[in-house]
Amino acid sequence: MIKEAQKDAEDRMKASIQALEDDLAAIRTGRAAPALIEKMPVEYYGQPTPLMQLASISVPEPRSLLIKPYDPATTKDIERAIQSSDLGLTPNNDGKSIRLNLPALTEDRRRDLVKVVNVRVEEARVSVRNIRRDTIKDMREYEQEKLVSEDDLKRGEEDIQKLTDRFIETVNTIGDNKEKEIMEV
Repeated sequence: MIKEAQKDAEDRMKASIQALEDDLAAIRTGRAAPALIEKMPVEYYGQPTPLMQLASISVPEPRSLLIKPYDPATTKDIERAIQSSDLGLTPNNDGKSIRLNLPALTEDRRRDLVKVVNVRVEEARVSVRNIRRDTIKDMREYEQEKLVSEDDLKRGEEDIQKLTDRFIETVNTIGDNKEKEIMEV
């Protein structure tokens, strides 16, 4: 029972880490990355569709992205989606492809992005702690129902705390790395 609860908690914590990494990939740094726009919703036949399903995205130069739509008719839709996004980028359309030039980040913009990263990192920490709380609550219910002994419960709680500490450390490391990446000039 306790081992199953721990395994479930570990899987959920890994999912939290993955969600954090996906969130942080979409935050702009000094260089161009396809992850910046991959999941951007584009209105396609009345449905919001992720850009990566409509076009190939490449990085021809360190500060630019090249978007080649699979269907040339979607070029205008993609351009409209980029302009309406909060990225603040101006698309250059040559009829067949769209080029995005990423301007250098200012010091103020870098600080704002670090604040956003810190908020996302804190959300991930809270998520991991909530998983710990829920798992310990479940284990205490097992003990009250006499499914596990008090000693097993204590050992299980200690193991869950060690697991939580390990994942919190991972979250902090991911956040620190992203912060360094953003502040790099």
